[in-house]
Amino acid sequence: MELLIRSKRKEPRSKKPTHLGSWLFILASLFFAACQNDPDKPKVDIPTPPAKVVPTPDFNQDSAFQFVKKQVEFGPRVPNSAAHAKCADYLTAKFKEYKAEVIVQEADAKAFDGKVLKMKNIIAQWQPEKQNRIMLCAHWDTRPFADQDKTDINKPIDGANDGGSGVGVLLEIGRQLAVLQPNIGVDIILFDAEDYGQPDGGMQQEQQNSYCLGSQYWATNKHKQDYFPRYAILLDMVGAKNATFTMEGGSMHYAPTVVKKVWDTALRLGYSSYFVYDQTNPITDDHYYLNTLAEIPSIDIIHYDPATKYHFAPVWHTHNDNIENIDPKTLKAVGQTLLEVVYSSN
Repeated sequence: MELLIRSKRKEPRSKKPTHLGSWLFILASLFFAACQNDPDKPKVDIPTPPAKVVPTPDFNQDSAFQFVKKQVEFGPRVPNSAAHAKCADYLTAKFKEYKAEVIVQEADAKAFDGKVLKMKNIIAQWQPEKQNRIMLCAHWDTRPFADQDKTDINKPIDGANDGGSGVGVLLEIGRQLAVLQPNIGVDIILFDAEDYGQPDGGMQQEQQNSYCLGSQYWATNKHKQDYFPRYAILLDMVGAKNATFTMEGGSMHYAPTVVKKVWDTALRLGYSSYFVYDQTNPITDDHYYLNTLAEIPSIDIIHYDPATKYHFAPVWHTHNDNIENIDPKTLKAVGQTLLEVVYSSN
């Protein structure tokens, strides 16, 4: 350490003090201030430094596929079942492992057949303190009957594509969020009781809004007061081989700029064979209630097949909706596109 020793020697005083230097300094300061406040002098705007560019991680299709497979191994994730409870614990633990703040929103919902469903909406938040946010979502429950099949129609389905694929993609995105944080906050919400809707030709009187019970509940009971992300992206049936995702009519009505952003991103990444620029009729899915009840601009990335009766994937609501019909390449196309949208946002 260096010691500073102050000398005791006194400096000689000047014989005659002068204030001329002080007056010159004051006059110069006043002149400078006048120049600074000159209204005719052009102002220079100091640019705001741009947000740091965060590189987009690589979406691991094999990891996403394993996440789908793990869900299927629990069995059909029908509300009130043991498989449903075990899968809920697994999903919650995974999000916590991936450094998210997790909220499990529990509620009772009355199904079309009078059953009371013990719902669990699973909400994972990264950087929850940020106001600038994007919401990604899917449903994690499965169909309690195979009403579009020809055999065993009263038995529940595996739901590898219808439910499992969207969740698998979002789990892999969550794994990446734990490693590298984007410039914005991200919320992943897994809605429950989406697929417990009334079958066609049922004995009961037709019930409106019998699907999407979890998102209907969340839209009117948000996990945070005044929660309004910039937009939401819903995934539904995003794992079939050679799947095509059209610009669904409801998405185009409520959030056309978000649709364009996602589809243009997919085109730039080389996934235009999956994301096609065709607008198709609107459907009632979880995003409908996010738009109409929660007033969050929301879009739906969902398999469209013109050759089927309802224009969904051929295995929709059948026992063929199993892990053998999941293609990792499709998971990659959807997951990498979403990662690019998230990490390129400011």
